[in-house]
Amino acid sequence: MKIGVVFPQTEIGSDPALITEYATRAEALGFDHIIAFDHVLGVNTASRPDWRGPYTSQSVFHEPFVLYSYLAGQTNTIEFVTAVIILPQRQTALVAKQAACLDVLSGGRLRLGIGTGWNDVEYEALGENFHNRGKRSEEQIDLMRKLWADEHVTYDGRWHKVTDAGINPLPQARRIPIWFGGMAPQVLERVGTMGDGWFPLGGRSANIEGMWSQIREHAEAAGRNVQEIGLEIMSPGRDVAENMDRARSLGATHYAVNTMGAGLTGRAHIERIEELWGDIEKVR
Repeated sequence: MKIGVVFPQTEIGSDPALITEYATRAEALGFDHIIAFDHVLGVNTASRPDWRGPYTSQSVFHEPFVLYSYLAGQTNTIEFVTAVIILPQRQTALVAKQAACLDVLSGGRLRLGIGTGWNDVEYEALGENFHNRGKRSEEQIDLMRKLWADEHVTYDGRWHKVTDAGINPLPQARRIPIWFGGMAPQVLERVGTMGDGWFPLGGRSANIEGMWSQIREHAEAAGRNVQEIGLEIMSPGRDVAENMDRARSLGATHYAVNTMGAGLTGRAHIERIEELWGDIEKVR
């Protein structure tokens, strides 16, 4: 089981030296991957007194492709994971290009987690349709995989048109793993029929076992090898032994600790992952 850390997007701050130290220390400790969440814009709650979303304009979010391109030059082995890029609010060919370039510059260290998101304010600002985002994401994935595999693509879909064109450079392996985040029935079906893996993105109370079973059923119905679909469990940075045991019992291929939400800021997150690595090594 691969072990990762969740980059403390909203709590580590914007000091490049500190961000570099976090990633290089995680790599030196032995973590296999680093996960970053994605939000492009945050709302001003002064004009939205009833706002219930978890993030606002006061929440720091480093753009994942930019963040990882920077960290690719500071690290050597750690895998870069998005969990998740809000794909339907972004232009498909541009995401394919950004992902391919990051894959090349990092030496093939990108795992692209995607989701459909919940924030219609971001969709409005980025000029994309919030209401068809789920179905449109399926076509986006189909097109991205073609753009990564072939030098020239002709594509005439419901929402996308490409006429004998391609991106350059292409990913090292001519593909990039695509994982899905979410727990809606449609997401579970997409994981089973087209995904390389799944981020449940839910708490301990969620019926992950039941949903994982549904994914496997969808995969078998689609004629896929269910053993080729990964599962990553993310847990708060506490009760490591218990949480890792639960991840193993689910058949997880990946596990990550998240230090956000524990009242930490700045360098305290680095100190915490150092402590957590000691706990992890005891039960690996």
